[in-house]
Amino acid sequence: MVQSIDHVVIAVRDLATASADYAEAGFTVTPGGEHTGGVTHNALISFDDGAYFELIAFRNPDQPQDHRWWPLFAKGEGLVDFALLSDDLVKEADRLNAAGLSAEPRDGGRLRPDGQRIAWRSFNLQSTPATRLPFVIEDVTPRDLRVPGGPATSHANGVAGVAGVIVVVADLARSAPAFAALLENDGPATNPAKTGAAAARRYPLGSQWIELVQPTDGSDLARHLADRGEGPYEIVLTGKEAATLPLSTTHGARIRVEG
Repeated sequence: MVQSIDHVVIAVRDLATASADYAEAGFTVTPGGEHTGGVTHNALISFDDGAYFELIAFRNPDQPQDHRWWPLFAKGEGLVDFALLSDDLVKEADRLNAAGLSAEPRDGGRLRPDGQRIAWRSFNLQSTPATRLPFVIEDVTPRDLRVPGGPATSHANGVAGVAGVIVVVADLARSAPAFAALLENDGPATNPAKTGAAAARRYPLGSQWIELVQPTDGSDLARHLADRGEGPYEIVLTGKEAATLPLSTTHGARIRVEG
């Protein structure tokens, strides 16, 4: 089964600028390296709960790319995806394929700045009717090679981890079954965490959660859905002091800290 939120993907135009801005906001930023194929490179912000932010940038940001995240990045910087962690990707894919979702594991990797090569396997998910789902990842090399630990998880702003992800969907009734199959629970209806949501379901995932929200007409959520489609809308972090980070600092990613 999936164990937790592994990481959140934030697409940025210039990796050095974004890294500096997040560092200025009190995050410890670790250079990540270049992905296999050389199309993208990244930096990581690791948290004490094991989750992390991936700041990812295209090497040629003005050249259209045949890449899963290019269409969203082309509309502007911000949240483009998130990943769930599995300890048995093949078994997970078999389970989800049997449940009517389409999952095909593939290899991935990255070369760190220190020359260390790391490897993982992952799969994207497709459902009928179509619902945008997170991807699932499993480490091939030891996870501590992919995800920085120790001092990298200590942040001057006091952030400790990822509490949850708010995902905006066009039709809650349509999207809920796919998320229920993926997360192996029905996600009880809940009072929406965001203003402008008509309805919500929250799926527990260990100590974290994923909340699906369906917007009301004319709301900021509805405008986001019309512009960027279904997917992660806001990341909620745990920390010492409640705060909402400015979009200018986060490069378009909606990030809120619960104190």
